[in-house]
Amino acid sequence: MSDLEAQLAELTRGTEEVLPEDGLRERLQRKKKLIVKAGFDPTAPDLHVGHTVLINKMRQFQEFGHEVVFLIGDFTGMIGDPSGKNATRPPLSKEDIQDNARTYESQIFKILDPDKTRVEFNSTWMSAMGAEGMIRLAAQHTVARMLERDDFNKRFSSGQPISIHEFLYPLVQGYDSVALQADLELGGTDQKFNLLVGRQLQQNFGQDPQIVMTTPLLEGLDGVQKMSKSLSNYIGITEPPGEMFGKLMSISDELMWRYFEVLSFRPLPEIAGLRAAVRGGRNPRDVKFELAGEIVARFHDKKAAAAAQEEFIARFQKGAMPDEIEDITVPAGGKGIGIAHLLREAGLVGSTSEAFRMIKQGAVRIDGERLEDRDRQVPAGSTHVYQVGKRRFARVRVA
Repeated sequence: MSDLEAQLAELTRGTEEVLPEDGLRERLQRKKKLIVKAGFDPTAPDLHVGHTVLINKMRQFQEFGHEVVFLIGDFTGMIGDPSGKNATRPPLSKEDIQDNARTYESQIFKILDPDKTRVEFNSTWMSAMGAEGMIRLAAQHTVARMLERDDFNKRFSSGQPISIHEFLYPLVQGYDSVALQADLELGGTDQKFNLLVGRQLQQNFGQDPQIVMTTPLLEGLDGVQKMSKSLSNYIGITEPPGEMFGKLMSISDELMWRYFEVLSFRPLPEIAGLRAAVRGGRNPRDVKFELAGEIVARFHDKKAAAAAQEEFIARFQKGAMPDEIEDITVPAGGKGIGIAHLLREAGLVGSTSEAFRMIKQGAVRIDGERLEDRDRQVPAGSTHVYQVGKRRFARVRVA
């Protein structure tokens, strides 16, 4: 395999689309060092591992010698990203944006090389643009083109309001690419429209249109819905090592390979070797140990990862946790469910009264921790390993 082919294989791993299809190959043949941009609106102070899919991809570009720009959307954050929303998203205050941006800078360098990363704020050029410049920018796009975007189209068709300022968001994100003269922009699949606006604006401004590379939205611990704090199916990158390790061990064996693909820094041939080993009889749990150890070490250190694994083994394996645990989905209509009802629906107890009795006896554990609250509500989207007594186990997802 040539150096170019090896680079393309690594850079496109885990991606959804590269547009145009041969664009990255052609650009790499012309330029040894690309300007690679990814934008993040500081909408919350903490990142979860779902956010790091893009940051991991940026690191891969860094390792091949390309220039990476981590763009903090402090200006776009005041507009509010309407992508995928069925209602107007409230803008953030300047104070919230500044506070969140500071925490972003400290968190991203757990992955990116600070000496090889440009951190930019789009207020640098957007605040200087002024009203006249914004009007000229707005003239670069039509309402008809905006309504081609799926979420805008649905809201317009159903009579839901769309504020004028929401049309500015794709334009500002697109202009960021003009200001940075980006060769390639990274974004989630929900950002595809905005990334393509960047290509159009670069053409209008006489630049070579950027390559668009989209990455899938990472499934959360439930393996179904995208990772989100609001769904309680996330792994925060600032969580304690033991909690992070336990959450990673709770994912299904099938979802593990998805996480390896987009979160691990292991080379693709090495991951293929792990798959082959599991097919050949290796316990998937042991491979999951490797994934969890790698992720925890990235955000803490190797010593913390080793201690988290020892703690996990002490809690689960010494408690005679079986090698294979049944995966069960308990429907809850997108709402939470009481713990007693969950245990009954999962078949771990015969009735809610038995569930209450087992909880009172201290015979119910969630992820190895003894449950004491008989009124506990389990939110939709969560996935945990439940144990009743010594022999009844199930990995239960609440849908």
